[in-house]
Amino acid sequence: MYIVIAGGGLFGRGLAEKLVAGRHDVVMVDQDRRVCEHIASKVGALAINGPATSIEILEEAGIRKAEVAVGALPGDADNLAFGVLARSFDVPRVLVRMTNPAYESAYELAGITRSLNMTEMFVRQLVLEIEQPAVRQVATFGRGKASIVVLRVPEKARVAGKTVREIANDADFPGECVIAGIFTGDPEEFIFPRGNADIRGGDRVFLAADSDNLRKAAQYFRRTK
Repeated sequence: MYIVIAGGGLFGRGLAEKLVAGRHDVVMVDQDRRVCEHIASKVGALAINGPATSIEILEEAGIRKAEVAVGALPGDADNLAFGVLARSFDVPRVLVRMTNPAYESAYELAGITRSLNMTEMFVRQLVLEIEQPAVRQVATFGRGKASIVVLRVPEKARVAGKTVREIANDADFPGECVIAGIFTGDPEEFIFPRGNADIRGGDRVFLAADSDNLRKAAQYFRRTK
């Protein structure tokens, strides 16, 4: 996949590293020559030195053949301008990092495929890490409003031995939380739990919900006898 990323900061650089490792063709555009030199020598992506809001620079980066364009610039105004230009070149998917939610409607009007509120997503993940260090976030949805997390059930957890149906019907378990999967057994196997599946101490349980309900569910699963 041919991908153009605007902005070689920590977010853009980290994204480029992951995509290059996944064998995608990545072109980074950044105004800082030193950043471009680092991207080219250390990350292995093609780096174009110049403003990502310049049509000439974007054409040099191969925007006409890009399948995905990502705006990772520091400011929303620049990301919006980049997104509009990318859409003008008919890039099928345009994603941007949104730092100010006030720009969300502007991104939508511009036809941006997805705007990600990285600040909100980071804060939610950080709160989860602080309050529930045994819980690991796997994926986020709805601009970070909902997540899938995995946690290991303590050996002496109160919930051990209960079925998924019993847990779902327990008044102490948040009704808006879904038990999406279980790693169980020795050797471990992944199962999509039905109502009669039981939870055992040591199992790893996948939960899907918003941050508040995930916090409650994590506390529920980690209560011990």
